[in-house]
Amino acid sequence: MTQTTDVTQESPKAASASVIAQHAATLTTLPFSDTGDFDDAARGFLGTIENAKITSAQGRMVWSLEPYGFLAEETAPPTVDPSLWRQSRLNMHHGLFEVVSGVYQVRGLDIANMTLIEGDNGVIVVDTLTSIEGARAAMELYFQHRGKRPVAAVIFTHTHTDHWGGARGVVDDAMLAAGVPIIAPNFFMEHAVSENIIAGPAMLRRAQYQFGPFLAKGVRGHVDCGLGKTMAAGGGGVVAADRPDHRDRRQAHHRRRRVRIPDGAEQRGAGGDAFLHPALQAFEPRRELHAQFPQSAAVPRRRCARCAGLVEISGRGIADVGRQGGGDVRPASLAGVGGGSGSTP
Repeated sequence: MTQTTDVTQESPKAASASVIAQHAATLTTLPFSDTGDFDDAARGFLGTIENAKITSAQGRMVWSLEPYGFLAEETAPPTVDPSLWRQSRLNMHHGLFEVVSGVYQVRGLDIANMTLIEGDNGVIVVDTLTSIEGARAAMELYFQHRGKRPVAAVIFTHTHTDHWGGARGVVDDAMLAAGVPIIAPNFFMEHAVSENIIAGPAMLRRAQYQFGPFLAKGVRGHVDCGLGKTMAAGGGGVVAADRPDHRDRRQAHHRRRRVRIPDGAEQRGAGGDAFLHPALQAFEPRRELHAQFPQSAAVPRRRCARCAGLVEISGRGIADVGRQGGGDVRPASLAGVGGGSGSTP
């Protein structure tokens, strides 16, 4: 006996009356006439790749914003929340941007950004995107507009794959053998492996629901995921980070459990162009660092102790609410950075 199952194929629906009413209320509640964010998103633009199109050596599409051309319309359609539509349009800005003199970002070639800081000995690359192909395209775009210069150091700010997966598009074996430092939070490899290999299959399946990569692009399908467009599809791999100067593992383990940031700022690599600060480890991700670049007075930071996620949809870990809420807790010590002797109260 053969059992047959009737599977109804659902197609995207038009917006219901209640959804339309809710979106109309959003338009009257929030200041959509304020377009300052669009000016900020375009500021410092130097150049880009057409439609942010990146392909692999085999011709496979790794990344492209061309399917999102429908976002050229300023007015949100009935099926899309106006705030999401606005954010989706902001995320269409792509290419190389000058943040301040000597500090540049590649945006819109991945769900994450790559930051490039020009120092005395070359360029420091902060976060290498998800894919090798995307990172390589980002570096080529930077060199095209700023000239070829050596990579002085690579910094992984935290353990999420979109911030280190493309490392091999930035450094090769010869560069690593020559001593280009790879800098990351303490216990970076342990948490990167835990998140992406041990929990890898579950994480990938969760990401497919979170980012919706299999939805058709369009006003009744995929428009954005808020943080950026979607997941990059290229190759990737981790490059082991240099071990921070933390005396020994026992002391590092003790520091991992502390709420307060260790005294002082650690100055490492790139001819002294960067000061690194361990971030408060009550966050998700569990391993994170912040950096300060004195020459440009730039402090790239992902989050602060007051706004980190508490219970993450990713399932990677639960942030310690009590430790985040302490009155004297700050995510990084910037006191006494010039002399490397400051401390967090």
